[in-house]
Amino acid sequence: MTQHLAAPDHPSSDTRTGWWRDAVIYQVYPRSFADANGDGMGDLEGVRSRLPYLEELGVDAVWLSPFYASPQADAGYDVADYRAIDPMFGTLLDADALIRDAHELGLRIIVDLVPNHSSDQHEWFKRALKEGPGSPLRARYHFRPGKGENGELPPNDWESIFGGPAWTRVADGEWYLHLFAPEQPDFNWEHPAVADEFRSILRFWLDMGVDGFRVDVAHGLVKAAGLPDIGGSDQLKLLGNDVMPFFDQDGVHEIYRSWRAILDEYDGERIAVAEAWTPTVERTADYVRPDELHQAFNFQYLGTHWDAAELREVIDVSLAAMRPVGAPATWVLSNHDVTRHATRFGNPAGLGTQLREPGDRELGLRRARAATLLMLALPGSAYVYQGEELGLPDVTDLPDEVRQDPSFFRAEGQDGFRDGCRVPIPWTREGSSYGFGSGGSWLPQPSSWAELSVEAQTGDPGSTLELYRAALATRREHPGLGAGSDVTWLDAPEGVLAFARDGFVCTANTTGEAVRIPAPGRVLLAGTPVTVTDGAVDLPADSTVWWTV
Repeated sequence: MTQHLAAPDHPSSDTRTGWWRDAVIYQVYPRSFADANGDGMGDLEGVRSRLPYLEELGVDAVWLSPFYASPQADAGYDVADYRAIDPMFGTLLDADALIRDAHELGLRIIVDLVPNHSSDQHEWFKRALKEGPGSPLRARYHFRPGKGENGELPPNDWESIFGGPAWTRVADGEWYLHLFAPEQPDFNWEHPAVADEFRSILRFWLDMGVDGFRVDVAHGLVKAAGLPDIGGSDQLKLLGNDVMPFFDQDGVHEIYRSWRAILDEYDGERIAVAEAWTPTVERTADYVRPDELHQAFNFQYLGTHWDAAELREVIDVSLAAMRPVGAPATWVLSNHDVTRHATRFGNPAGLGTQLREPGDRELGLRRARAATLLMLALPGSAYVYQGEELGLPDVTDLPDEVRQDPSFFRAEGQDGFRDGCRVPIPWTREGSSYGFGSGGSWLPQPSSWAELSVEAQTGDPGSTLELYRAALATRREHPGLGAGSDVTWLDAPEGVLAFARDGFVCTANTTGEAVRIPAPGRVLLAGTPVTVTDGAVDLPADSTVWWTV
């Protein structure tokens, strides 16, 4: 039975207008953050118990990956009931307590919304299978007859993001579309009942007090008319920029305009964030026009190599694309779908966002720290993925028998190595799961993570955790950080980025050697110690320095 709870108050410590414009938002992957009941799986009560840590870290909001009722075929991105909590994570009362505690600490809560597809265990889909061809419930999904003499071939040539055909045939001979796993049938957003249902779901969680939504596969809801063949044989990728008939169709924007109207009805500046993989940054900007969503992830930035020229180009393009629509740029380096940047930057450029090699750990961490300071110096909002503040690398040697990423079990498709960035994070030096919980962890943690734990790094001025804490505190206090939409580029040697903002300068050396430049001011924060001598400074290799001027 659905529990109806009074909406908690919203954070009173933050009265800024447009709080999301320069917010630092921390992504919690609930199953891997903290386990309160000792079953080896993270839960909402575990997240709630660690909220003071996030407040001390200095973030503004917490984004929670899915915790809805789900068979967990794709780590909760296959939702069976959008108004219920999966028992593995807790109850609606736990969610209510989490939201209330977060607001008391001045933290906002953003929840994942999965509107492109449901679980095959969703009541609508189960009834659609039972009622058969031509039924009203089947019209809420994409059911089609097959091709071939006996309908034995899929309706078109679309491939699943996870590998293999994007169609599965059911017992009565019809096929249904699933751009992801077969357990994730795509909704038909041309059906008015689908739109009505999600408007209701939005209101349910807004009434619960959430501050916003991260919209999963925001670019995928509308498919091209007639579901045309692609005609190519290249494996399709979620994390790519190709033009596809099932992604980034113009019809999605009507949906988001209707959602924005709902968000604007509520007090406290509720927001929505698009996970939209588009061919260009300019196409991404369409999702954040004034009457649509508030933010969109900048995946072009995430995929940029640690190279000054490439970074400057994507920064310029991103800021220029967002300026006409009046939206903030967003910056992100890691999330639950890609290799952690501490590992990505330790491997040769060009290997993409899914890696199978650990790379040069020391180099990767040094570059990751520098890249974080660069990101946090840019105008707009920044996203931090749980554990990156500890400098965690990807776990690249997980045994096959413990992997749970659905794409790992299918041919090709997204490489199937996302489990490596989802290993539960370490809190203490000792224990079966380094403080994650009393009952071990659902994915094994490396023994080396004891010294990467929160306990081990707290109070160590050279640790990555303390660097994040210092950077986030400085970002809140300095007027030249966060808000705004422009940077002023300064002359710098090849391989070095230097830009100015209000009373602030950021310098980033992306080369493997120290580079001498005139000191632009007084050192505000540095990821690697620097010394100013006679008005000059040797920027260490792969380092970023913040200056006040």
